[in-house]
Amino acid sequence: MPDPLPPSDSYQTFGPENALGRAFYGERTEKVARALLGQYLVRELSGELGGELGGELGGELLVGRISETEAYGGETDSASHASHGRTTRNAPMYGAPGHAYVYLIYGLHEMFNIVTEREGEAGAVLIRALEPVAGIGRMRTLRKGKPDFQLANGPGKLAQAMCINRRNLNTHDLCLGREIWLTPGSAVPKESVIVGPRVGIDFAVPEDRDAPLRFRLGGTISGAW
Repeated sequence: MPDPLPPSDSYQTFGPENALGRAFYGERTEKVARALLGQYLVRELSGELGGELGGELGGELLVGRISETEAYGGETDSASHASHGRTTRNAPMYGAPGHAYVYLIYGLHEMFNIVTEREGEAGAVLIRALEPVAGIGRMRTLRKGKPDFQLANGPGKLAQAMCINRRNLNTHDLCLGREIWLTPGSAVPKESVIVGPRVGIDFAVPEDRDAPLRFRLGGTISGAW
């Protein structure tokens, strides 16, 4: 299946000059999680990744439209990494908004999160799914031949498809417009958003486990991991 054609002005649309600024991320976590739906996640594959990925990259862009998110609060949210206070692992959650927080689960899956709230107050949004837009051929390679509908329909999958891991992007500033950033998408109407409880948090207290903090664009494909 050939790649779909990106917009004719894709460079201007997805370029670093259009990176979302700090103020977008510095809101309450739940608000940011909802606002992230429909925005574009842009990954620039720089030359330093050539050895890891094979061949010359020359600033290749991978782009996905965010289709599912989950909000994780601070120390009062029993489902959050910050529920037991600040640690070496969760320290990025307490930093300035607009930075990446990348961690590993089950020893297998990299999870890409975006830090929210004001600096010093923990909060982050887990990016759970993307709709691939550009660079799909590279995503297929990175996902080792998985079907297109499985390229980025889960948080671990999208991290692999976008070459995101702790080593290369944890604590990265998304507002700099290099390596990885976000650009604006079109507005998402309220009726297009499905809201429900977060998944994989059975350990949390019922109030947090059942809180409606998972946001998904209706009509898109998503999966557990």
